[in-house]
Amino acid sequence: MMARILSILNTTAARLSALYLILFAVCASFLVIYMTSLSARMLVGQTRDAINEEVRGLDRSYRRGGLPLLVRVIESRARQPGANLYLLADANGRILSGNVESLQPGVLDVMGWTERPFTYSRFGEGEVRLDPNGSEAKHKAVAVVFRLPNQVIVMVGRDLGEPEKFRSVMQRALVVTLAIMSVGALLIWYFVGRRALKRIDRVSEASRSIMGGDLSHRLPVSSAGDEFDRLSDNLNKMLDRIAALNEGLRQVSDNIAHDLKTPLTRLRNRAEAALAGKPETADYRAALERTIAESDQLIRTFNAILMISRLEAGYSAEATGTIDLRAILADVVELYEPLAEEQGVALEAQINGALEMPGNRELIGQALSNIVDNAIKYSAGSGESPAVKVSLDKVGDEIRLTVRDNGPGVSEADRQRVTERFVRLEESRTQPGSGLGLSLAKAVMTFHGGRLEFADNAPGLAVTMVFPAEPPKRKSEAIFKKRDASA
Repeated sequence: MMARILSILNTTAARLSALYLILFAVCASFLVIYMTSLSARMLVGQTRDAINEEVRGLDRSYRRGGLPLLVRVIESRARQPGANLYLLADANGRILSGNVESLQPGVLDVMGWTERPFTYSRFGEGEVRLDPNGSEAKHKAVAVVFRLPNQVIVMVGRDLGEPEKFRSVMQRALVVTLAIMSVGALLIWYFVGRRALKRIDRVSEASRSIMGGDLSHRLPVSSAGDEFDRLSDNLNKMLDRIAALNEGLRQVSDNIAHDLKTPLTRLRNRAEAALAGKPETADYRAALERTIAESDQLIRTFNAILMISRLEAGYSAEATGTIDLRAILADVVELYEPLAEEQGVALEAQINGALEMPGNRELIGQALSNIVDNAIKYSAGSGESPAVKVSLDKVGDEIRLTVRDNGPGVSEADRQRVTERFVRLEESRTQPGSGLGLSLAKAVMTFHGGRLEFADNAPGLAVTMVFPAEPPKRKSEAIFKKRDASA
C-alpha cells in the first residue's frame, strides 16, 4: 500500500497538485495575515480616536468643576454597560476610583499612550493570572495616562477584546481552511493519481506487448476523451501506419520474389541460348536487343516500386505547385491517341471548364496515363465499337477525373485487389504489364489527399480519381527535398 501511494505521489498530476496547493496556501496565508493586521490596526486606530475624544470630555469637566466634578463624571461613566476603562490614582499609583481593579505593573509610570497593550482586571475578576502556556489570561487594553496639576493620575483606556477576537477568528479560519485543503489534496492525489497511474500501467503493458512482437496490439482508449486518450489515439494511428508499411514491405518482397523471377529467368535463358547457338553476329545482336528490352521493363518495374514506396511513406522529391488538370488530361489523351487508333479504340475527352488545384503535374499525369493505358489495353477487341472516354468536372468540393471504358470490366469482389502491387486479373499474363499501374495511381491519390474509386460502367469499368479542392500540405516534401539536395 505504501509503495502504491509513493508511486501515485511520483506522478505529474500529484506534483502539480502539490505545487498548486503550496502556492495557494502561501498566498492565502499572506492574505489572511495582511487582512488581519490591517483590520486590527484599523480597530486600534478607532479605539485611540475614541479615547482621545473621551479625554477631551473629561478635560472639559475638570475645567468646569475641578476634581470633584471629574470624580463624579468618571464614576458615572464607569458604571455604564460596555464602558471604557477609567482609573483615578494618587501620586503613588494607588487606585482611588474607576472600574479597574488591578493593572499590569508599570502602566502608570509612563505618561501618554502606552507603548504596547497591557493586561488588567475589572472589579470582581480577581488578580491577573497566567494561562497554562505562560501568557497572561486576562483582558488586554490600550490607554492614555496623564497627571493633573495636583499630581493625581488619570487613565482612560479601551479593551482590545474585539480586535483580538477578530484576529483569533481569522487565525482559526486559516488553520481550518489549510487543513481542509490538505485533506482534499491528499484525496485528489490518491484517487485521481491512482486512476492516472492505472491508465499509464495499461499503456505500458500494451507497449511491452507491441515491443514483444505483437504488432496487432493497440494502446487502450477510454471514453474520457482527455489527453491520455488523445495520445493513445495518435499512437494507435501511428502503429496502424507502421503496420500498413510493414505489410506493404512484406508484400513487395513476396511479389518481387514471384513476379520478377520469370523475367530474370528469361534473361538468363536467352543469354544461355545465344551462347549455345552458332556464333553469328545477327543472332547475338537479336539476343542482346531482347535482353535490353527485358532489362528496360525490369528497370521500369523497379522505378515504379520505388515511387510507390516513396508516395506511401509520404515523401516525394517532385516539386508541387498549382496545376491545370485540363492541360494534363489533354496531354495524356494526345499521347495515347495513336495507340488507341492502332488498337481500334475510340478515345474521347470531355472537359468542363478549367480546373486548377495544388499538386504535382508529373505524378498526376503518370497516374492518369496508367489508367488510360489499362482502359485502352483491355477495351481493344472486347466488342464491336471499343471506346474509352475521359471526363473532368467538379462536384461540390471535389474534382473528379473519370476514365470509362466498355471492356470486360472488373468484378466488385476484385476491385479492392486491383490496386495491390503485382496483382493482375488476367491469369494468362498475355497482356504486357507488371501489375503496378493502379498501385501507383492509388499511391499518387493518397499522396494528394484524394482517393481512387471503381464503378461499373455497364459494360466496362469506370475509374475515378477524386481530388479534394484543397489537398493537405505535406511537410515531408520539404524534408525529402533537403535530404536529396544534401545527398
